Amino acid sequence: MRRRIEWLVLAAWLLLALPLTAAAVAHPSLPSFEEVRAAHRSSDLVVLDRHGEPIAAIRQDFQERRGEWLPLESISPALTRAVLLSEDRRFHEHGGVDWAAVLSAGWNWAWSGSMRGASTITMQLVGMLDTSLRRPGGGRSVEQKLQQMQRARELESTWTKHQILEAYLNIVAFRGELRGVDAAARVMFGKHAYALDQREAAVAAALLRGPNADPGTVAVRACGILVELGAGQQCDNLANFSARWLWSTTAVAADQPSLAPHFARLALAKRAPGSERVVRTTLDASLQRAALQSVKRHLAGLGQSAMTDAAVVVMDNQSGEVLAYVGSTGSDSQSPQVDHARARRQAGSTLKPFLYAQALELRYLTAASLLDDSALDVSTAAGLYIPQNYDRQFAGPVSVRTALASSLNIPAVRVLLLVGLERFASKLRRLGLPLAHDADHYGYSLSLGSADVDLLSLTNAYRSLARLGQWSEPRILADNEATFSHEFRQVFDPMASWIIGDILSDRQARARGFGLEGVLGTRFWTAVKTGTSKDMRDNWTLGWSERHTVGVWVGNSAGASMRDVSGVTGAAPIWHEVMSHLHQSYPSRPPVSPAGLIRRQVEFEGQIEAARTEYFLPGTELALVENAQTSQQKTSRIVSPVAGAVLAMDPDMPPANQGLLLRATQTVDSQNLHWYVNGMLVGQGVQAVWYPKAGQHKVELRTETGEVRDVVRFQVRGLPRQAR
Repeated sequence: MRRRIEWLVLAAWLLLALPLTAAAVAHPSLPSFEEVRAAHRSSDLVVLDRHGEPIAAIRQDFQERRGEWLPLESISPALTRAVLLSEDRRFHEHGGVDWAAVLSAGWNWAWSGSMRGASTITMQLVGMLDTSLRRPGGGRSVEQKLQQMQRARELESTWTKHQILEAYLNIVAFRGELRGVDAAARVMFGKHAYALDQREAAVAAALLRGPNADPGTVAVRACGILVELGAGQQCDNLANFSARWLWSTTAVAADQPSLAPHFARLALAKRAPGSERVVRTTLDASLQRAALQSVKRHLAGLGQSAMTDAAVVVMDNQSGEVLAYVGSTGSDSQSPQVDHARARRQAGSTLKPFLYAQALELRYLTAASLLDDSALDVSTAAGLYIPQNYDRQFAGPVSVRTALASSLNIPAVRVLLLVGLERFASKLRRLGLPLAHDADHYGYSLSLGSADVDLLSLTNAYRSLARLGQWSEPRILADNEATFSHEFRQVFDPMASWIIGDILSDRQARARGFGLEGVLGTRFWTAVKTGTSKDMRDNWTLGWSERHTVGVWVGNSAGASMRDVSGVTGAAPIWHEVMSHLHQSYPSRPPVSPAGLIRRQVEFEGQIEAARTEYFLPGTELALVENAQTSQQKTSRIVSPVAGAVLAMDPDMPPANQGLLLRATQTVDSQNLHWYVNGMLVGQGVQAVWYPKAGQHKVELRTETGEVRDVVRFQVRGLPRQAR
């Protein structure tokens, strides 16, 4: 009886005090519908391509998960009916406060002690808009409830019913971190809000009464809604459906754009602080799809080769804009989150064009100069460096054009000996390549790509060759004129750069290493170079056409060696396909030669190579190329060991298996040569084997008559003493 009297007093007080409270208490004005809608922010930041197409959505707010603001017309009518039935049956009849529901709730409390909220959708909405009316842990006080009612009446006087319902559905909490109908529909149910059916709508509406309720409770409430909607037959197995949906609150949202997630993260890192929520980039979504499809197609079924990951970068030669950026093979990758376009890997032979360009601009060499492709031992502080060609064969004297186009290793090391290690490393840094150590760390293997570089930087460095030696930074964002540097710096002589492009486009010149036909050849003008790192861990192909530069890397996330993958079977097919896609509707013409470049007909002594037209920097031109080391050479020299070398015995190998090869240059009288070590005859001919002993040694190369042709001194370190 006492509770009933309290209820009658409270009801009378509500009717009398509400108008007085409104007049006595001053509240800040509620925001307009337009202000609420404009202030709404998705928890994901959308990244767009150059045409405005979404290419990725990157999570920015980890407190709540919100989708886009949806107009009421884009929300399933089944959901709006279920929500109104569950939360506010007389929504369209009341003016913000449903007095019948208030009296009914109070009467139930007075007679049975059962308290069920009588908040209308409008009252719930003002509770979300006005921070002073947020529901505390113990529930709202009577004063807060009165204020909530008054604010609901105010909102109804300025907003339409349509706006109130739309705003409510866009900002109400559904489950866990899911707020708003867009996030709830796309994450829990895996579809857009307009496509929710009656059963899904009933479950979503049931969550509004208890967002964190267990699946069984949600299913019971949802079944009650379905019965009232006249769809009680859909209650069958509803508990299982509810459990499955409620367990999906951390799933990836349906239709989440993910065409270029790695590039999107790079773009976000480049944008200026305080920028717009939508980021427009230089990427071309259509080209991105073509590059990604090519990667997936060529890597399909090659897992047995340990070639499971790839990356592609396409750049515009003139602007530096990145048009395509594939960071990985996505779901097919061992590590889909790793951005292989930015991961640093050994460059292999892809650094050779920069080395030869530097030698040309220094006028140390010309494209017709001969290099000796024969056995080479280079003495370094760490011991002997003995480079090998890919096929472990020697070509003898070859021109610079042939050596570069066919990617011969030993001639490249000889060129680095000419240019200088520190000078070459400095040039690579000017090209934007991220050399993490000083030149001595890499040694002469730097000419063969021992430095770790990333595909984006390497592709941009090749772009500098396409621009005749001009380098500028890559352009990622389409609307950052204020922060993007348009500065170009001249890294190479334009004529040297042009000659390198001419060499890398020469099918005849690369025939020795790659044959006349194959994936490196295109039906339009391109210059291209391949590279493979030590132990076959990384495979590269980079090249340019008149308008674009394309870089491709293939390998695997673990850095394991690939099997049966070469320069023309790994990255090259993808490069060829992407480049062909770029030029399917327009040609690529050879670049015009720079002013001052000299063109000459060149012949080679002894027909080492066929006569041809060659190009020279002024002052380096010639018509006849003579071999400085012909077979008529009279004086033999010791090739191995190198003077000053320090050799060490391997304690794990029997001494009988550690013979040192003594080798000399080939001459007409090679068979008459005699080898002496410390005055003792050890062999005859162009090479011999000597079994070393610890200590200082002197090797002499003598003729049959005892004339000394060459002398080399070196050291052999003994085996370490065993501890007693």
